Amino acid sequence: MKDASRPIEILLVEDNPADVRLTREALKDGKVLNRIHVATDGEEAIAYLRRRKPFEGAPRPDLILLDLNLPRKDGREVLAEIKTDEDLLRIPAVILTSSAAETDILRAYDLHANCYVTKPVDLAQFMTVVQSIEGFWFSVVTLPPDSGR
Repeated sequence: MKDASRPIEILLVEDNPADVRLTREALKDGKVLNRIHVATDGEEAIAYLRRRKPFEGAPRPDLILLDLNLPRKDGREVLAEIKTDEDLLRIPAVILTSSAAETDILRAYDLHANCYVTKPVDLAQFMTVVQSIEGFWFSVVTLPPDSGR
């Protein structure tokens, strides 16, 4: 169980500035105190998660929101790396992407994604989906304790 007095740490891995802005807005309007950290490509996401330069002091995320179509290292590669790393595999990874392709969905689950959400095109629906993700993962689910890594 997370300490209610500290914000939930969310790593948003998204290269589209408009989607970053919308996600921030949706989470700002949510009911859970959170802090959003953004990685704009897969290499930056891995550097953040492993606390490599320039992210040495980065907090460990409680949740990763991961787009699949990213520059430098795509979301599938990032997910595979997260879910095979003993220090990272328990962090829930939610795929939040525009792809509704069955092959992408199957591959994400084969790589142990915790869930797969297709981004709605409609602004109001997008906001609702992001707030639903937040509500589910931080109000309904019991997450593993942070091992302090």
